[in-house]
Amino acid sequence: MTDRELITVTIDRYTDLQRIKKANGDYDNPELDYQIKVTLAKLSSFGVSVEDITL
Repeated sequence: MTDRELITVTIDRYTDLQRIKKANGDYDNPELDYQIKVTLAKLSSFGVSVEDITL
């Protein structure tokens, strides 16, 4: 897998997690929050800005 493919897959994962979080409404889900943080850290390490894709 190339770096570009890895970044694309990670962006897809981040957007999926964001949609799940939005669908959960006010429900507190610490595991979901943790997964979002980890995915953000990975994207940041690739130099990807997520400001434009954050719900």
